Amino acid sequence: MEQVVLLDENNNEIGIGEKIKVHEQGKLHRAFSIFVFNSNRELLLQKRSKNKYHSGGLWSNTCCSHPRPGEKIEEAAHRRLKEEMGFDCKLKNAFSFNYNVRLGNLFENELDYVFIGKFNGSPFINSEEVEDWKRISLDELKRELEENSFNYSYWFKIAFPKVISFLGKK
Repeated sequence: MEQVVLLDENNNEIGIGEKIKVHEQGKLHRAFSIFVFNSNRELLLQKRSKNKYHSGGLWSNTCCSHPRPGEKIEEAAHRRLKEEMGFDCKLKNAFSFNYNVRLGNLFENELDYVFIGKFNGSPFINSEEVEDWKRISLDELKRELEENSFNYSYWFKIAFPKVISFLGKK
């Protein structure tokens, strides 16, 4: 049974909870999203496995998950990148944001830490987690989000403009 870190509105840890129950109850918890680019500034996207407990079959950022209780968020990001995508790379903790949305009978109420990395190789996807992957230019992705936003995960549509803004400030 996977557990997540519960938070108060000031990002203080207030306990732990079973992941699915936390999502059913809509409790605030810690999460992370990873955006990995190559040297051509193309973003590596994953298509979530249809077997995921929510947002299955949707395109999303390179990797996302939750840190385990007692696990540093940076360590969790590297762990899940290896588990889902079969590689690791240097990651920069760029920013965080809160979001709260109902997805069917579940709620995503997360403080999401966004990490940005660079990797030019090909991933070795875990088919239990990831159905497919692709690299896409930022311009093409912007067009795709305007025309077919229903193909993308909710949090990705919130985080992507923030990532673009962050990259523009570098």
